Amino acid sequence: MQLVSIISFTLLISSITFFSWSTQNNTMENRIDFSKSTEAQNWIIVNDSVMGGRSQADLTIENDMLVFAGHLSLQNNGGFASIRRIYSPLSWSSKETLEIKVVGDGRSYQFRLRTNRNTDGVAYVANFTTKKDEVQVITFDIKDFSPQYRGRKVRGAPDLNFLDIAQIGFMLADKHPGDFVLRISLIRQIPEVI
Repeated sequence: MQLVSIISFTLLISSITFFSWSTQNNTMENRIDFSKSTEAQNWIIVNDSVMGGRSQADLTIENDMLVFAGHLSLQNNGGFASIRRIYSPLSWSSKETLEIKVVGDGRSYQFRLRTNRNTDGVAYVANFTTKKDEVQVITFDIKDFSPQYRGRKVRGAPDLNFLDIAQIGFMLADKHPGDFVLRISLIRQIPEVI
């Protein structure tokens, strides 16, 4: 009973902090290129620790790349580490392709979109596998994303429209405990709207 109370309190505090943060940081450029170190302030970490897990993550900007790194743990029913950015869409097209440029560690990650500012709920997920220490440019169409809730597909969720995106993020949940690092140098839509 005490563990349930602690988890509930942790989720409440996380939600309050998340909502406060999201109302202050709600703008985005047509692209995210991480050339300014202040961009790190627009991202937050959401790990399995909100449910009692023990995964750890950190984010920094180094050499014009967002570095998402840490240790994935499966202890205490954990198993995920993630980062998110909330923004109000500007002039992204509803259906044009999204593109990310990353340097990975050989692990599989999720590129995640949400159409609301909630801390929990349905996310539209596209999986991608990195090649260790190699630069990869990966593109995603609308059809690449599937609605999921806590790792399970959701039937009947509204179709994704890129104009509705309210959060963008990355998650590691590959069920392989250990260290990880994903470097992201660019997120944009192509053809890019100028």
